[in-house]
Amino acid sequence: MGVRRLSNRLRVARAERQLSQEQLAARAGVTRQTISSIETGQYCPSALLAFQLAETLDKRVDELFFLEGDRQ
Repeated sequence: MGVRRLSNRLRVARAERQLSQEQLAARAGVTRQTISSIETGQYCPSALLAFQLAETLDKRVDELFFLEGDRQ
């Protein structure tokens, strides 16, 4: 089976709303480092956090997060 990973468009969505990582973090109740780690793919958010981020950015979860890689 191929390797799949969760990718995201968080940085783009954040930029569209003209929010800094720190501002988004404060609104979502996490640290700036958490936002940075999600944006760089070093951290996979919980479902709850993914929904909180989507709600904060006025997006659907599937607009922010998606699977990449081979599907076998």
